[in-house]
Amino acid sequence: MSTLTTFDPTDADFLRDPYPALADLRRQGSLVWHEPWSTWLATDHATVGAVLKNRAFGRLWHDWEPVEEMEPFNTLHRNQLMENEPPAHTRMRRLLAGAFGRGHVERMRPRIESLAADMVAALPEQFDVLADYAEPMPVYVICDLLGVPREDHEDLRRWSQAIVHMYEKDIDEATKAEAIEASTAFADYVREVIAMRRAQPGEDLVSDLIAETDAGKGFTDDELVATVVLLLNAGHEASVNTFGNGFHALLTHRDQLARVTSGEVPIDLALEELIRFDAPLQLFERTATKDVEVAGQLVTAGQKVACLMGSANRDAAVFEDADTFDVGRDPNPHVGFGLGIHFCLGAPLARLELGITLRALLDRFPDLVLAGESPRRPTWVLRGYESIQVSA
Repeated sequence: MSTLTTFDPTDADFLRDPYPALADLRRQGSLVWHEPWSTWLATDHATVGAVLKNRAFGRLWHDWEPVEEMEPFNTLHRNQLMENEPPAHTRMRRLLAGAFGRGHVERMRPRIESLAADMVAALPEQFDVLADYAEPMPVYVICDLLGVPREDHEDLRRWSQAIVHMYEKDIDEATKAEAIEASTAFADYVREVIAMRRAQPGEDLVSDLIAETDAGKGFTDDELVATVVLLLNAGHEASVNTFGNGFHALLTHRDQLARVTSGEVPIDLALEELIRFDAPLQLFERTATKDVEVAGQLVTAGQKVACLMGSANRDAAVFEDADTFDVGRDPNPHVGFGLGIHFCLGAPLARLELGITLRALLDRFPDLVLAGESPRRPTWVLRGYESIQVSA
């Protein structure tokens, strides 16, 4: 067994730049044992892909304890797509994919273009890319997609952040309490939205999901609530961090920014490098449902494997000059949207939204520069910035 010697995701230097330490992990092995977590770490592109695509590994939910106290949080996760495996996952994903497939994503294009144009027109000469643009934008988009009032975006953002903080390691009691409170408020809010859309259906995703559910071939009530919460969380939390990490990389690599603003590299191609270079989701966990061999190592039933997505995206065996930010990189087989049956269902919407919002901002402000330091959030699994101050 290859046992890890040093790895501390809470270290300030690691949080600032985890990639040297992740490179050291890859040198130690493709699959290394991390004793403090009692977890295998999949460090390279091939091993991460092998785990995510192997049906011997599952996304198995275990309720947080104490169960009664944590029930609001547990209920939202126990009943959602991402925390289930077939056959429940197959049923829920088919229903959700069918609703997405009814033209909802393409229907959003003119809305996103109009929204982006209005938002960049209102920006001053100096502003915070995150607070003034990247954070509200995806909340507005997912609200429009689901049929949820835009004016509630601040509550949705606050609840979402409280819930996703639970995905980090070494959670404290204050984080748990905030997640319980947010889960309760979020679920109550979604039930009100569902009741509203039952009474007044619209051309939105929630109305479609309600129609499927009421026809007896859709979600249970708890699944419907959990699914809408998942979409609201995933639809903006990942988008904010993807945009923030990628845009900061552009501003600190002026030669690459020039390639995009000049039109030398199409934005749709550059987007893939923004997703790869500084991954917003650094870790995704799987559990072995039976004994299985990976990278020459036996993983026994019940053992967990943490797929290090940011490390996989910097694997020199797959990406030439992997630590170099190259907006023209092609091909670019990053794992930013996952792999296997849990591949991100919202990837087409995410790419559409990111492309439009990036283009609108650079068209208005082609010469943006950083205005001071950009502080990082004190988290690693969900990696992002607290703020990115810029000036034109």
